Amino acid sequence: MALRLVFMGTPDFAVPSLSEILASGYDVVRVYTQPPQRAGRGKQIRKSPVHQFAEIMGLPVETPENFRKSNVIDGLEALNADVACVVAYGQILPQRALDAPRLGCLNLHGSKLPRWRGAAPVQRAIMAGDTETAVQIMQMETGLDTGPVLLSETIKIKPDDTAGSLSDRMSRIGAGLWPRTLAALERGGLEATPQSGEPTYAEKINKAESRLDWTKSAQELECHIRGLSPFPGAWCELPTRKGFERAKIHLAKVEDRFGKPGNVLDDELLIACGDQALRLLKLQPAGKGVMNADEYLRGRPCPAGETLS
Repeated sequence: MALRLVFMGTPDFAVPSLSEILASGYDVVRVYTQPPQRAGRGKQIRKSPVHQFAEIMGLPVETPENFRKSNVIDGLEALNADVACVVAYGQILPQRALDAPRLGCLNLHGSKLPRWRGAAPVQRAIMAGDTETAVQIMQMETGLDTGPVLLSETIKIKPDDTAGSLSDRMSRIGAGLWPRTLAALERGGLEATPQSGEPTYAEKINKAESRLDWTKSAQELECHIRGLSPFPGAWCELPTRKGFERAKIHLAKVEDRFGKPGNVLDDELLIACGDQALRLLKLQPAGKGVMNADEYLRGRPCPAGETLS
């Protein structure tokens, strides 16, 4: 008899996992996702990507605001599920919820644990200059991403990877781990490997750290930019004919030039950093789309000699 599954997830990252689980013939008896939120310029109420996909597939959906409430866990227990598959759900599950499925709760995590436990592992890995990461399915515990690893696949971080491109790749590769994990679970062949090594923590991205600090090295800032692209986006203030305006930077490259941090070194957006310099290649002015540097400069010249704060 096929396993009875509960799926818990919210963003686009989780949708391939739910799709792969369904395609493998598993019985998903309930989907849990975050409640609809206001989003976009019109602040319209929007259902999460997982919510939308689950409805298309005809799956029952619940959107509890707080999974610590007794009535919510009562409902989970009443499902008599064998296992819960969790992917970027966005809520902390108490012990009673973790114990509700017969075989517990499994989580797909986007790092090589115990490195980058926490909320933003993809972004933090790129920002730190890591050259590889992993997608791993782990047995959930009440501790933050502390459980033993059940299945893992290492992924190279490419020099031009952004948080967006790496996340997309990880979501597809991670989705492919579910059928293997669940098949092994059914036949009792899963081996749990305790995490080893010194943990690091992927704190949630703070808005204040999105601003570029030109006193840092160009290499550090280049990683910072890729780690925050496309959202929330690293930003700086660039000169215009009417003063300075904020622009998000989505792509840049390191060049072997030197100057006082924040100085504009040429007319094509080469900015001196604490070490070397950074050429800005893709920018997004406030309220506009992403554009190449030459397009940006047509209406917003940034001549050599300017100084950015």
